[in-house]
Amino acid sequence: EKKKSFKCGLCDTKFTRKYSLGKHIATIHEGKKLFKCKFCDTSFGQKSHLNTHIASVHDGKKPFKCKICDTCFARNTHLKGHIASVHEQKKPFKCNICEAGFTSKKDLNRHIESVHEGKKPFKCNVCDASFTQRGHLKGHMASVHEGTKVQCNLCDKRFTEKGNLKKHIASVHEGKKPFKCNICEAGFTSKKDLN
Repeated sequence: EKKKSFKCGLCDTKFTRKYSLGKHIATIHEGKKLFKCKFCDTSFGQKSHLNTHIASVHDGKKPFKCKICDTCFARNTHLKGHIASVHEQKKPFKCNICEAGFTSKKDLNRHIESVHEGKKPFKCNVCDASFTQRGHLKGHMASVHEGTKVQCNLCDKRFTEKGNLKKHIASVHEGKKPFKCNICEAGFTSKKDLN
């Protein structure tokens, strides 16, 4: 494996090439996103991320499947992060204010900004609501202002987000309980219930 000798001074991420470090700084820290999706308003800093977005969001392709809970991901790195955080409970990035643990520095920084600094940069243009993540704003817009709901095809339950529908089907209709207690082996449908 190549030595990662180019380190970002803002987040400690390391790269094997100086070019990759420069691209990282421009897209992650400076917010430069030149690649726009032709299907929605989302834009990306890298063409490969745009291609992954189109394949997973618009074409429904998520080829990387977790062997433990069957959750699927568009990128292998997302699958690895999921396994480390959800199933292996690895959270090496600790908040120095409240001791909460996170799987990535990005998640730790988001936590500090939203929880401890009260930052909610994603504002609703219809009402006064604001959110810490773009996805939460999109969910708010769909459920509150657009009245969009997805219905379970096995019962009458309705949800504002596809992710919640998937969790419902897995836990209620398929009986999946992928979150195991490492003390008593009891199974739970969500990480929140495990804690």
